Amino acid sequence: EVQLVESGGGLVQAGSSLRLSCAASGITFDAYVIGWFRQAPGKEREGVSCISSSDGSTYYEDSVKGRFTISSDNAKSTVYLQMNSLKPEDTAVYYCAQEKLCPMSIVEVTQKGSWGQGTQVTVSW
Repeated sequence: EVQLVESGGGLVQAGSSLRLSCAASGITFDAYVIGWFRQAPGKEREGVSCISSSDGSTYYEDSVKGRFTISSDNAKSTVYLQMNSLKPEDTAVYYCAQEKLCPMSIVEVTQKGSWGQGTQVTVSW
């Protein structure tokens, strides 16, 4: 059984940084894509970033380019999302996700991959 366990969310002020972690188990870590979606209140879930652990290729949603950095520690089966220069519009529940391709698809994650339980990120002025 695949398990994705997130940590690192919290309440910060605009301009601050946070690092999210996603620890994966139950999969061959370097054969999958791990990434992050987020969902703000009243909005649809959207893909934020993902990384292919096999070749290191990455994807970033336009609004986070230059501010967020995704990385992978294959020895720890953990993916990190470093979030800098946070803005109030980054406030959301962030979900770790796993599937085969990057960019990731909500349908593919739901049908063939796995979701983490989510971690709240709140950015205030």
